[in-house]
Amino acid sequence: MTILDTIIAQKRVEVAALRPRAAELKRLAAARNERRDFAAALRRADGRVALIAEVKKASPSAGVIRPDFDPVAIARDYERGGASCLSVLTDEKFFQGHLDYLRRIRETVKLPLLRKDFIVDELQIHEAVAAGADCVLLIVACLEQEALTNLLRVAAECRLDALVEVHDEAELDRALAAGAKIIGVNNRNLKTFKVDLATTERLAERIVERENATRSTLNAQRSTLLVAESGIHTRADVERLARCGVNAILVGESLMRSADIPAKVKELIGGA
Repeated sequence: MTILDTIIAQKRVEVAALRPRAAELKRLAAARNERRDFAAALRRADGRVALIAEVKKASPSAGVIRPDFDPVAIARDYERGGASCLSVLTDEKFFQGHLDYLRRIRETVKLPLLRKDFIVDELQIHEAVAAGADCVLLIVACLEQEALTNLLRVAAECRLDALVEVHDEAELDRALAAGAKIIGVNNRNLKTFKVDLATTERLAERIVERENATRSTLNAQRSTLLVAESGIHTRADVERLARCGVNAILVGESLMRSADIPAKVKELIGGA
Protein backbone atom coordinates (compact mmCIF):
# COMPACT_ATOMS: atom_id res chain seq x y z
CA MET A 1 0.00 0.00 0.00
CA THR A 2 1.38 3.42 -0.99
CA ILE A 3 1.26 6.51 1.24
CA LEU A 4 -1.50 7.85 -1.02
CA ASP A 5 -3.54 4.67 -0.47
CA THR A 6 -3.04 5.05 3.29
CA ILE A 7 -4.15 8.68 3.21
CA ILE A 8 -7.26 7.91 1.17
CA ALA A 9 -8.21 5.09 3.54
CA GLN A 10 -7.96 7.56 6.43
CA LYS A 11 -10.12 10.05 4.54
CA ARG A 12 -12.84 7.42 4.16
CA VAL A 13 -12.80 7.02 7.94
CA GLU A 14 -13.05 10.79 8.41
CA VAL A 15 -15.93 11.05 5.94
CA ALA A 16 -17.80 8.31 7.79
CA ALA A 17 -17.45 10.37 10.97
CA LEU A 18 -18.89 13.40 9.13
CA ARG A 19 -22.04 11.62 7.95
CA PRO A 20 -24.14 12.37 11.08
CA ARG A 21 -23.43 16.08 10.43
CA ALA A 22 -24.39 15.99 6.74
CA ALA A 23 -27.56 18.10 7.09
CA GLU A 24 -25.81 20.60 9.34
CA LEU A 25 -22.85 21.01 6.96
CA LYS A 26 -25.12 21.51 3.96
CA ARG A 27 -27.13 24.11 5.90
CA LEU A 28 -23.98 25.98 6.95
CA ALA A 29 -22.62 25.86 3.40
CA ALA A 30 -25.89 27.18 1.97
CA ALA A 31 -25.96 30.00 4.52
CA ARG A 32 -22.56 31.39 3.52
CA ASN A 33 -22.93 34.20 1.00
CA GLU A 34 -19.52 35.84 0.68
CA ARG A 35 -17.10 34.38 -1.85
CA ARG A 36 -13.68 35.45 -3.10
CA ASP A 37 -12.90 34.73 -6.74
CA PHE A 38 -9.98 32.31 -6.66
CA ALA A 39 -9.79 31.79 -10.42
CA ALA A 40 -9.85 35.52 -11.18
CA ALA A 41 -6.99 36.10 -8.74
CA LEU A 42 -4.81 33.74 -10.78
CA ARG A 43 -5.09 36.01 -13.84
CA ARG A 44 -2.95 38.92 -12.65
CA ALA A 45 -3.65 42.24 -14.36
CA ASP A 46 0.09 42.90 -14.71
CA GLY A 47 0.61 39.62 -16.55
CA ARG A 48 3.00 38.20 -13.96
CA VAL A 49 2.75 34.67 -12.60
CA ALA A 50 0.43 34.58 -9.59
CA LEU A 51 1.49 32.94 -6.35
CA ILE A 52 -0.64 30.54 -4.31
CA ALA A 53 1.29 30.55 -1.04
CA GLU A 54 0.83 27.50 1.15
CA VAL A 55 0.33 27.42 4.91
CA LYS A 56 1.93 24.08 5.70
CA LYS A 57 3.52 22.86 8.91
CA ALA A 58 4.65 19.37 7.89
CA SER A 59 4.48 16.62 5.27
CA PRO A 60 4.94 12.84 5.34
CA SER A 61 8.15 13.09 3.30
CA ALA A 62 9.77 16.14 4.92
CA GLY A 63 8.47 15.87 8.48
CA VAL A 64 8.02 19.15 10.36
CA ILE A 65 8.95 21.97 7.99
CA ARG A 66 8.39 24.94 10.27
CA PRO A 67 8.61 24.27 14.03
CA ASP A 68 7.58 27.85 14.96
CA PHE A 69 4.29 27.43 13.10
CA ASP A 70 1.71 30.21 13.47
CA PRO A 71 -0.79 29.85 10.60
CA VAL A 72 -2.38 33.28 11.02
CA ALA A 73 0.95 35.13 11.22
CA ILE A 74 2.20 33.22 8.17
CA ALA A 75 -0.96 34.10 6.22
CA ARG A 76 -0.46 37.78 7.07
CA ASP A 77 3.16 37.60 5.89
CA TYR A 78 2.03 36.02 2.61
CA GLU A 79 -0.54 38.74 2.02
CA ARG A 80 1.95 41.48 2.90
CA GLY A 81 4.48 40.01 0.48
CA GLY A 82 2.06 40.06 -2.45
CA ALA A 83 0.66 36.52 -2.77
CA SER A 84 -2.48 36.27 -4.90
CA CYS A 85 -4.14 33.37 -3.04
CA LEU A 86 -3.46 31.12 -0.08
CA SER A 87 -3.47 27.32 0.20
CA VAL A 88 -4.23 26.04 3.69
CA LEU A 89 -3.42 22.44 4.66
CA THR A 90 -6.33 21.04 6.66
CA ASP A 91 -5.26 17.38 6.88
CA GLU A 92 -4.45 16.61 10.53
CA LYS A 93 -2.99 13.11 10.55
CA PHE A 94 -0.36 13.39 7.81
CA PHE A 95 0.33 17.14 7.41
CA GLN A 96 -0.42 18.44 10.93
CA GLY A 97 -2.98 20.84 9.51
CA HIS A 98 -6.45 21.70 10.81
CA LEU A 99 -9.71 23.01 9.41
CA ASP A 100 -9.68 25.64 12.14
CA TYR A 101 -6.58 27.17 10.51
CA LEU A 102 -8.74 27.92 7.47
CA ARG A 103 -11.43 29.57 9.59
CA ARG A 104 -8.93 31.71 11.50
CA ILE A 105 -7.08 32.76 8.36
CA ARG A 106 -10.37 33.68 6.69
CA GLU A 107 -10.99 36.21 9.46
CA THR A 108 -7.51 37.71 9.07
CA VAL A 109 -6.69 38.13 5.37
CA LYS A 110 -8.65 39.19 2.29
CA LEU A 111 -7.11 36.73 -0.19
CA PRO A 112 -9.03 33.81 -1.76
CA LEU A 113 -8.41 30.54 0.10
CA LEU A 114 -7.86 26.98 -1.11
CA ARG A 115 -8.69 24.10 1.20
CA LYS A 116 -5.72 21.76 0.63
CA ASP A 117 -6.78 18.26 1.59
CA PHE A 118 -7.65 14.92 0.05
CA ILE A 119 -11.26 15.30 -1.06
CA VAL A 120 -13.05 12.03 -1.71
CA ASP A 121 -16.65 12.89 -0.84
CA GLU A 122 -19.00 15.82 -1.39
CA LEU A 123 -19.45 16.23 2.38
CA GLN A 124 -15.87 17.50 2.52
CA ILE A 125 -16.82 20.17 -0.01
CA HIS A 126 -19.74 21.34 2.12
CA GLU A 127 -17.39 21.31 5.11
CA ALA A 128 -14.90 23.43 3.14
CA VAL A 129 -17.55 26.01 2.24
CA ALA A 130 -18.70 26.24 5.85
CA ALA A 131 -15.10 26.78 7.00
CA GLY A 132 -14.49 29.62 4.53
CA ALA A 133 -12.82 28.03 1.48
CA ASP A 134 -13.15 29.58 -1.96
CA CYS A 135 -11.55 26.64 -3.77
CA VAL A 136 -10.95 22.94 -3.12
CA LEU A 137 -8.24 20.59 -4.33
CA LEU A 138 -9.31 17.54 -6.32
CA ILE A 139 -6.51 15.04 -7.00
CA VAL A 140 -7.17 12.94 -10.10
CA ALA A 141 -4.97 10.11 -8.80
CA CYS A 142 -7.34 9.75 -5.82
CA LEU A 143 -10.60 9.63 -7.75
CA GLU A 144 -12.43 7.49 -10.26
CA GLN A 145 -13.74 9.44 -13.24
CA GLU A 146 -17.37 9.45 -12.11
CA ALA A 147 -16.37 10.71 -8.66
CA LEU A 148 -14.16 13.43 -10.15
CA THR A 149 -16.96 14.66 -12.40
CA ASN A 150 -19.45 14.61 -9.54
CA LEU A 151 -17.17 16.50 -7.15
CA LEU A 152 -16.54 19.17 -9.79
CA ARG A 153 -20.30 19.53 -10.16
CA VAL A 154 -20.84 19.83 -6.40
CA ALA A 155 -18.07 22.41 -6.10
CA ALA A 156 -19.66 24.49 -8.86
CA GLU A 157 -23.08 24.23 -7.19
CA CYS A 158 -21.46 25.53 -3.99
CA ARG A 159 -19.86 28.37 -5.98
CA LEU A 160 -16.37 27.09 -5.29
CA ASP A 161 -13.50 26.88 -7.74
CA ALA A 162 -11.65 23.56 -7.99
CA LEU A 163 -7.92 23.11 -8.51
CA VAL A 164 -7.66 19.73 -10.24
CA GLU A 165 -4.24 18.18 -9.71
CA VAL A 166 -2.59 15.93 -12.31
CA HIS A 167 0.78 14.21 -12.63
CA ASP A 168 0.86 12.98 -16.23
CA GLU A 169 -0.84 13.05 -19.64
CA ALA A 170 -3.46 10.41 -18.80
CA GLU A 171 -4.55 12.30 -15.68
CA LEU A 172 -4.60 15.59 -17.61
CA ASP A 173 -6.91 14.08 -20.22
CA ARG A 174 -9.20 12.82 -17.47
CA ALA A 175 -9.27 16.22 -15.78
CA LEU A 176 -10.15 18.04 -18.98
CA ALA A 177 -12.79 15.44 -19.86
CA ALA A 178 -14.41 16.03 -16.48
CA GLY A 179 -14.60 19.76 -17.18
CA ALA A 180 -11.74 21.08 -15.03
CA LYS A 181 -11.00 24.78 -15.57
CA ILE A 182 -7.99 25.09 -13.24
CA ILE A 183 -5.30 22.45 -13.76
CA GLY A 184 -2.53 21.99 -11.21
CA VAL A 185 0.47 20.07 -12.49
CA ASN A 186 2.34 18.39 -9.65
CA ASN A 187 5.96 18.06 -10.70
CA ARG A 188 6.54 15.30 -8.15
CA ASN A 189 6.38 11.75 -9.52
CA LEU A 190 4.18 9.73 -7.15
CA LYS A 191 6.12 6.54 -7.78
CA THR A 192 9.71 7.81 -7.53
CA PHE A 193 9.10 11.10 -5.66
CA LYS A 194 11.51 12.73 -8.12
CA VAL A 195 10.65 16.37 -8.86
CA ASP A 196 11.05 17.67 -12.41
CA LEU A 197 9.75 21.03 -13.68
CA ALA A 198 9.76 19.57 -17.17
CA THR A 199 6.50 17.83 -16.20
CA THR A 200 4.71 21.19 -16.24
CA GLU A 201 6.41 22.17 -19.51
CA ARG A 202 5.32 18.93 -21.16
CA LEU A 203 1.71 19.09 -20.00
CA ALA A 204 1.46 22.80 -20.83
CA GLU A 205 2.20 21.93 -24.45
CA ARG A 206 -0.56 19.33 -24.40
CA ILE A 207 -3.08 21.87 -23.05
CA VAL A 208 -2.16 24.41 -25.72
CA GLU A 209 -2.46 21.77 -28.46
CA ARG A 210 -5.92 20.71 -27.27
CA GLU A 211 -7.21 24.28 -26.99
CA ASN A 212 -5.78 25.34 -30.35
CA ALA A 213 -7.63 22.45 -31.94
CA THR A 214 -10.99 23.59 -30.58
CA ARG A 215 -10.98 27.40 -30.80
CA SER A 216 -11.35 29.63 -33.83
CA THR A 217 -8.36 31.89 -33.26
CA LEU A 218 -4.92 31.06 -31.95
CA ASN A 219 -4.72 34.51 -30.32
CA ALA A 220 -7.66 33.90 -27.99
CA GLN A 221 -6.88 33.74 -24.29
CA ARG A 222 -6.38 30.18 -23.07
CA SER A 223 -9.46 29.13 -21.13
CA THR A 224 -7.68 26.63 -18.89
CA LEU A 225 -5.79 28.14 -15.97
CA LEU A 226 -2.47 26.34 -15.40
CA VAL A 227 -0.84 26.07 -11.98
CA ALA A 228 2.61 24.54 -11.43
CA GLU A 229 3.14 22.72 -8.12
CA SER A 230 6.23 21.30 -6.34
CA GLY A 231 9.92 21.91 -6.88
CA ILE A 232 9.68 25.71 -7.15
CA HIS A 233 12.41 27.37 -5.09
CA THR A 234 13.88 30.35 -6.95
CA ARG A 235 12.96 33.23 -9.23
CA ALA A 236 14.73 31.34 -12.02
CA ASP A 237 12.30 28.43 -11.53
CA VAL A 238 9.36 30.83 -11.83
CA GLU A 239 10.76 32.43 -15.00
CA ARG A 240 11.27 29.00 -16.53
CA LEU A 241 7.66 28.07 -15.81
CA ALA A 242 6.38 31.44 -17.07
CA ARG A 243 7.92 30.71 -20.46
CA CYS A 244 5.65 27.68 -20.90
CA GLY A 245 2.56 29.71 -20.05
CA VAL A 246 1.71 28.96 -16.42
CA ASN A 247 -0.73 31.37 -14.80
CA ALA A 248 0.29 30.58 -11.25
CA ILE A 249 2.61 28.63 -9.00
CA LEU A 250 1.74 26.86 -5.76
CA VAL A 251 4.65 27.02 -3.33
CA GLY A 252 4.86 25.70 0.22
CA GLU A 253 8.12 24.29 1.47
CA SER A 254 10.56 26.92 0.20
CA LEU A 255 8.37 29.67 1.66
CA MET A 256 7.84 27.87 4.95
CA ARG A 257 11.60 27.40 5.40
CA SER A 258 12.34 31.07 4.74
CA ALA A 259 13.48 33.31 7.60
CA ASP A 260 11.82 36.29 5.85
CA ILE A 261 8.55 35.15 4.27
CA PRO A 262 7.44 38.48 2.73
CA ALA A 263 10.87 38.90 1.11
CA LYS A 264 10.77 35.34 -0.27
CA VAL A 265 7.28 35.98 -1.70
CA LYS A 266 8.52 39.10 -3.44
CA GLU A 267 11.54 37.26 -4.79
CA LEU A 268 9.37 34.56 -6.35
CA ILE A 269 6.82 36.89 -7.94
CA GLY A 270 9.45 39.38 -9.08
CA GLY A 271 8.30 42.20 -6.82
CA ALA A 272 10.37 45.11 -5.63
